[in-house]
This record gives sequence, structure tokens and C-alpha cells, in this order.
Amino acid sequence: MSRADAESGDEPNRHGWRLRARMRYLYHGSSPAAVRFRLAVIVVDFAIIGFFLAAPILREAGWAFYVADIVVALVLAADMTARALAYTDIKDWLKKPSTWIDLFILATLMLPYWLYNFGFLRMLRLWTLLSSDFFWRTVGRRFDDTRVEEVTRALAALATFVFVATGFVYATFRARHEDLHGYLDALYFTVATLTTTGFGDITLPGNWGRVLSIIIMLTGITLFLRLAQTIVRPHKVRFPCPVCGLQKHDPDAVHCKACGETLCIPDEGNH
Repeated sequence: MSRADAESGDEPNRHGWRLRARMRYLYHGSSPAAVRFRLAVIVVDFAIIGFFLAAPILREAGWAFYVADIVVALVLAADMTARALAYTDIKDWLKKPSTWIDLFILATLMLPYWLYNFGFLRMLRLWTLLSSDFFWRTVGRRFDDTRVEEVTRALAALATFVFVATGFVYATFRARHEDLHGYLDALYFTVATLTTTGFGDITLPGNWGRVLSIIIMLTGITLFLRLAQTIVRPHKVRFPCPVCGLQKHDPDAVHCKACGETLCIPDEGNH
């Protein structure tokens, strides 16, 4: 093989490495341009989540909804492809639970007729976004303490559960309950059950309806308690111990509680 043929064969590899390097720079870099790019991606993510939230109502628009569905699917596919290219080891990326959640969400977008009843799981995108390092490296990089991050994660878990449960109730019981006319009725039932208010004007029929109501109540109480704990928990800062790796310490800690190593936590006033 001639030298020219070898160089031409290496050209696609060079382009591939350049593309991966570019994606790695944008998705993991700390420069202002990379941060602005990630902020734009996050804004698009929130727009997609808004579309998922409004999907039960927008579905009545007919073919226009399915066109929007495909557009969102293409955007999500492009984002996931870029994230995979930016990751050092794609096999490790595929091992992440959030990756499989996003892949399933993409499947519901690409196959809306076959996976229609699983559309309520699309709201898991809210949890995967607000729990991701990608989000906190971009939006939360100014926070030295973990309070804002923990409260946001707890709120994301609670909000995600509310909308996923609402979507499940709407998709499963809409045709079997005379008082469950629309998505708002399903949301009303979910919130009333989750808060154990129990007005009783909308109740799910059958044993499975009772089981689902119990699950919503127990899970809701657990998530509310978790949120309350993150709010009242003593203030902590993220400062990894150089010896044992403990991530969180009191702001005025001098020694690590786990191993006793001397710490030098930067004063917030010096940032």
C-alpha cells in the first residue's frame, strides 16, 4: 500500500478523533465557550421536559404533535450521540442507569404508536438532568456548599415522582374511571393521595387501584421526609479528604471526622 493510500485511510480516523476531542471539550471543558454551550444544552433540555409535561394535552393536536415528537427525538438522539463521543469509554457510559433511561425515553419518541402507554416515563428526564454531574458542573459550579444541590435533587425526585405517577394513572385508569376525564384530574388525584389528604372524590377502582394509591402515599411521604431532611440538615461544604476521600465536612472543620486527617478548607470569603 502506498503512502498516499495510508494517509487517505488515516484521514477518517483523524476526523473521528477531532470530533471526539471537540465534543469532550464542549461537554467537559471549563472554558467560557464550553460553559455557554452546556448552558444552551440545559435550556434545550428544560424545553424538552416542558414538552413531555404538556404531551398528554398536546397529543389531541393530532399529526402536529407527532411531528414535534419526531423533532424532539432527533434533538435527543443528537445530544446522546454527542455525549457518547465526549465520554472517554463508551462502555462505561452505557453502564450508567441514566443512559438507559434516556435510551428508553428516545424509544418512546421514535415509536410513539407502540410505546404510547409508557410515555409517562419520559418525565424521568427531569430527574436524570437535575441529578447529573453535567448539570452541576455547569449551573452549580459556583456553589461551594452542598445545600442547594441536595435540596434541588430532592425536589427533582419529588416532582419527577408526581408527574410519573400522574402519567401512569392517566394512561391506565382514564378509560376505567368516570370521574377521570383528563390529565388535570389525574394530577389532582396523585397530589391528594401523595399528601394523604384523601378527599375521596376520585378513587381508583379495584384492588390494583388501592395498591397504587398505597404506593403513591408511602413513596410521597418518603420523598417529603427526604426533602425536609435536606432543608434542616446542618450546613456542609464539599471538600474531599485527601486520605479517606470523605466528601462533605462542616465549614469550620479542622479535622476529618472519618480519619482525623488535618483539613484546610478554603474560607468562603476568599473565593
